[in-house]
Amino acid sequence: GSSCRPSPHPSVLKLGASSREDPEPEGEEKICAVCSDRATGYHFHVLTCEGCKGFFRRSISKGVRFTCPFTRNCAITKAKRRQCQACRLQKCLAMGMRKDMIMSEEALQMRRDLRKQKKQVRELAGEPAELTEEQEQLISILIEAHKKHFDSGFSQFVHCRVSPPSPCGPLGPLESLPADVLPDVFSMLPHFADLSTILIQQVIKFAKEIPAFRSLPIDDQISLLKGATLEICQIQFNTVFNEETNAWECGQHRYTIQDGALAGFQQIYLEPLLKFHISLRKLRLHEAEYVLLEAIVLFSPDHPGITQRDTIDRLQEKVALTLKSYIDQRHPLPEGRLLYAKLLLLLTELRTLKVENTRQILHIQDLTIMTPLLSEIIS
Repeated sequence: GSSCRPSPHPSVLKLGASSREDPEPEGEEKICAVCSDRATGYHFHVLTCEGCKGFFRRSISKGVRFTCPFTRNCAITKAKRRQCQACRLQKCLAMGMRKDMIMSEEALQMRRDLRKQKKQVRELAGEPAELTEEQEQLISILIEAHKKHFDSGFSQFVHCRVSPPSPCGPLGPLESLPADVLPDVFSMLPHFADLSTILIQQVIKFAKEIPAFRSLPIDDQISLLKGATLEICQIQFNTVFNEETNAWECGQHRYTIQDGALAGFQQIYLEPLLKFHISLRKLRLHEAEYVLLEAIVLFSPDHPGITQRDTIDRLQEKVALTLKSYIDQRHPLPEGRLLYAKLLLLLTELRTLKVENTRQILHIQDLTIMTPLLSEIIS
């Protein structure tokens, strides 16, 4: 099959892969992007130590104007970071720390007081714990990455090769296709190839917006993308699924299961796919739940070729706990009841669908030739 054909080009996934952070040896501690001290987590969008987090917050909140007594390029290290505040602040900004993520002192105090009150009330009522600051930040990074790179109006589809409209209008129910027969008409294939490429590119860009993903060695980034992209595409695609019409409504375009058949996919894949989308859409997920689900799929430590398995396992656990806390806190009953368990079941189903999807894409020989990116994802 085409899976054996060596790829004639360098890794497409590597193109634009961000090697901003060097791969770290297993178990090595994370270091602050500003002063190289031990980092405690992502603060204001960047991996930093507590010292630089506090310095940045104070400097921006108080609106202080620092001036460098030297040549405005002082080395900022753990030992020297207090010597020049101007250069330290400059480096914080250069590393990507964001002013817009800082709350005013009053807002911070109000939030602390409010949290304290809520905590007391919850402790009395024996309720689940509030989302932590780190979890809130993770959600906002993921939502922002999703908004930035998932174009729900599918404006890019204008550039797709459009297939001729079906002569008999919209096809009848799926039963009108003989079971397990590839239709002779591959009329939707060129369009499907373009569609896949656009969706895959969106997923790659989404992943690269996540600091924890970028800090992994480049080969692990590629292994994660290869393993997870098709599943993430389906989760993103579910956001435009209309369960009344059983169609995916993408701006000007509308797709049904029949279009999948016209691209050469078989019922053994298409029927469970439709069932999956109906089940997931029924859960009425919030935007935060969709993006956390995508991140759980992305950080799957069991993909082949992964070196930093423990790190990725911890990342996945952190995302999964955030999703569970979010559902407990923010998703009203009755929908919120057992929602976390239902989502985990659907993820298992999605993994099975991906295996069948890959098998069928390899079966449609032309498809892998048409889109190198798709070809590499499933190789």
